[in-house]
Amino acid sequence: MNRFSEPPDPDFDAINRSLEVDKRLWPFDVAQSRAHVAMLAAQGIIDAEDAGVIADALAAVEGELEAGLFRFEPGDEDIHMAIERRVSEIAGEAGGRIHTARSRNDQVATDLVLFTRHAAEQTIASVERLIGHLIDSAEAHIDWALPGYTHLQRAQPVYLSHHLLAYVWMLERDRQRFQFVLSQCALLPLGSGALAGVNFDTDRGRVADQLGFAGVTPNSLDAVSNRDFIVDYLSAAALCATHLSRLGAELVLWSSQEFGFLELPDRWTSGSSLMPQKKNPDAAELLRAKAPRVVGDLSSFLGVLHALPLAYNKDLQEDKEYLFDAADTLALALSAASGMIEGAEFDRARMAEAAADGMIAATDLADFLVRRGVPFRQSHQIVGKIVRETLAAERDLSSLSLDELQAYSPDLDADAVSLLAEDGWLESKASAGGTASLRVREQLAAARQLLG
Repeated sequence: MNRFSEPPDPDFDAINRSLEVDKRLWPFDVAQSRAHVAMLAAQGIIDAEDAGVIADALAAVEGELEAGLFRFEPGDEDIHMAIERRVSEIAGEAGGRIHTARSRNDQVATDLVLFTRHAAEQTIASVERLIGHLIDSAEAHIDWALPGYTHLQRAQPVYLSHHLLAYVWMLERDRQRFQFVLSQCALLPLGSGALAGVNFDTDRGRVADQLGFAGVTPNSLDAVSNRDFIVDYLSAAALCATHLSRLGAELVLWSSQEFGFLELPDRWTSGSSLMPQKKNPDAAELLRAKAPRVVGDLSSFLGVLHALPLAYNKDLQEDKEYLFDAADTLALALSAASGMIEGAEFDRARMAEAAADGMIAATDLADFLVRRGVPFRQSHQIVGKIVRETLAAERDLSSLSLDELQAYSPDLDADAVSLLAEDGWLESKASAGGTASLRVREQLAAARQLLG
C-alpha cells in the first residue's frame, strides 16, 4: 500500500501529467542518469555490478528512444518516470537503484538546465548564421543608395550596406545575451535532493565534470526551485524575436510594389488561392507575428514564478511549455530571416531613384549654413522656407540655381549647389558610425571580426 487509498481522478491525472511536453528531454535525462549512476558506484553507494547493469539498460533505453521504438505506458507521468520504469524492466532489481540519492526535483532542474544550455548554443549558432548573411549582403551592396526613414517618411539617404549592418549590431547584442544565458547554466543542480540535500556521501563535482558544468549549486533550496536561467533565455529570445520582427516589417514594405526595393526568393514566399499574380511575403509577415508570441512566453512564465514560496512547487511544471515554445519559435524565425536575406535580390535603380529625392538633402543644407556661422535654429527656418516654396513650385532642391539659393541666404554659395548634387549627401556623413563609404567599410571589418 502507498500513501493514498484511492487512485487519482482522471482529470487530476490529465492535469498532472507532463509526458507529452517533457518527453523531448530524454537525451538530457539519459545523460544525467548515466553520470549519476557512475558517481554512485565510484562512491560505493551502489555496487559496481549494479551500476554496470543500469548503464547497459540506459544504453538500451537510449537506443529505443532514438529509434522511436520506446513504448510509453499509461502510468508514465513524465519522461523521467518513463525512463526509470523502462530501466527497471530491463535491469530488474538493480534498476530500482538508479534513483538513489536524487529526487525528481533536482533531476528535473538538471534536465532543464541541460536543455537550456543546448538551446542557447543552438540559438547562438543561428544568430551567427544570420549575422553572416547580413554581412555578406552588406558587402555585396556596399555603395547602393536608398532612403533612410524616420516615421516611415524619407529622411536622409544611406547606403544599403549601412542599413543592413544596423541589424548586425542588434543581433550581436542578442548573441551576447544568449552567451549570458550560458553563464547562468554553469552550475549543476543534481545532488540537491528534494530540497535539503541527500543522505549520502555523493561527489557532485564528479557529475558536474562529466556533464560539462563548471561547478555545483551552493544551496539546495535554490537549486531545485531556480528557473532564472529559463527567464534569461526567454528574455533574450523575446528581444531577439522583436529585432527579427523589425527586419520582417521592412522586408514586407521593401518587397511591395509601392517600394519595389527588393524581391524575396520564391522559396520564402507564397501565392494566393484566388489571385494568380500574387507573391506574398508570408515568412516576413510571420517574423512580425512570432515576436509577440515569444514575448508572451516570457510574460506568462514570469507569472508562473510570481510569489512562489521555496522550494519546489508543481507550478514549475509549466516552465517547459514556455521554454520549448520560445526555443522552437525563435529557431524557425531565425531560419526564415537567414533564408530571406541570403536570397533577397535588391533593385539598385529603384532604391537610387527614391534616394535621389532632392528634399531629403534639406538637413545637409541646414548643416551647410551652420558651418557658415548661421545658428542652427535660424538655418532650420531658412531651409524650411526653401522646402515649402520649392514644393509649392513642384520642384526639388537640386534644381535650384545659385541665384535662387542666395535669395534665401547669401551664405548659400556655389558650394551649396555642389552639396545638393546627389553624391554629396551620402559621403558627407563621415562621422564615426555614419553612412559614408569609409565608415561603412570600417563597420564591415569590425562585423567580420565578430564571427572570428
